[in-house]
This record gives sequence, structure tokens and C-alpha cells, in this order.
Amino acid sequence: MIAYDNDNIFAKLLRKEIPAEVVFEDQDTLAFMDIMPRVDGHLLVIPKTPCRNLLDASADQIAAVAQTAQKLAVAAKAALEADGVTLQQFSEAAGGQEVFHLHFHILPRHDGVPLRAPGQMGDMEQIKAIASKIRAAL
Repeated sequence: MIAYDNDNIFAKLLRKEIPAEVVFEDQDTLAFMDIMPRVDGHLLVIPKTPCRNLLDASADQIAAVAQTAQKLAVAAKAALEADGVTLQQFSEAAGGQEVFHLHFHILPRHDGVPLRAPGQMGDMEQIKAIASKIRAAL
């Protein structure tokens, strides 16, 4: 078992060492906008407690993140008048994981609109405006 890295970017975000456009927070989870959105409204949901990914998460961590992901998926779909939602979770490097703190991607989808290429910074003003729409839909 690989040890959890307390200096990963999401751990720093949870300690408020780096900023995030937070959309929702409860006792167990945090949901915030992805700054490199693959689609408009791309959100991330993480547990507030340490775990690398789905493979070492507790049942309680998975349940909390799944419940928040569902709540945010419904709100994002409504706020953006999306046709559907893609939910992604990557575990370990071979599975596509880049940040080693459990997280789910919520991607509101519109028919015929492809995902953008990964790794491209989004427009922060647009991201903040979309976050406001999603918060209003919660």
C-alpha cells in the first residue's frame, strides 16, 4: 500500500493553502470547480479525509463522495441545461489518476459537444460565473 501524500494539491486545498472556487461543502466532502475544465461546469468532489483513491477509501468516504457527486450532478445538469452527465474516477497512475487524493469528476454534457483537451487552463471569470449558476441550482 502506497502512503497518502499530505502535500498533494487537494490536501493543500483542504488546508486552504491554495484557493478554490468552492461550490458545495459539508462535514465530509468538498466540491469545487476544475480550473482546467474539459466542459463548462466541470466539477471535482473530494472527501475531506485522506485517501489516495477508490482502492484505499473507506466505505464511509465512498458513500459521502458519491452522495455529494449525485447532488452536484443534478444541480450542474439543471444549471447548465445539460442533456446528461459524465462521472469519472481514476485510480492509480495506470488508471489515469494524476492527483492522489480520491476525487470524482462531474462533467455536465450537451449532445454533440465533445470534451475539450485535458490540461488547458480555463477562463477564471467564466468558471466563477458557472459556479454561481450551480450554487443557485443547489
